[in-house]
Amino acid sequence: MIVRIMGEGQVRLSDSHLAELDRLDDELLAEMENGDGPGFRRTLSALLAKVREVGEPVPDDSLEPSELILPAPDATLEEVRALLSDDGLIPG
Repeated sequence: MIVRIMGEGQVRLSDSHLAELDRLDDELLAEMENGDGPGFRRTLSALLAKVREVGEPVPDDSLEPSELILPAPDATLEEVRALLSDDGLIPG
């Protein structure tokens, strides 16, 4: 799966990491619904850090379609709300 972090580029993720990322996504969704700004910021940072940690960077000169787009690290709660589907940022 190719994932784009807005403003940073793309990484290739193995499907084996999706369960852990989905757990963080669920936490993020709950924090957004509760208006927990500090929790939202902490969990968004953890989600992006995990994607960077387990993902393999896609070369900048490669034109791969992104299957998933994640917000930039400095995205606001409101900006992330606009990106959400019913399943959160990560479908499933």
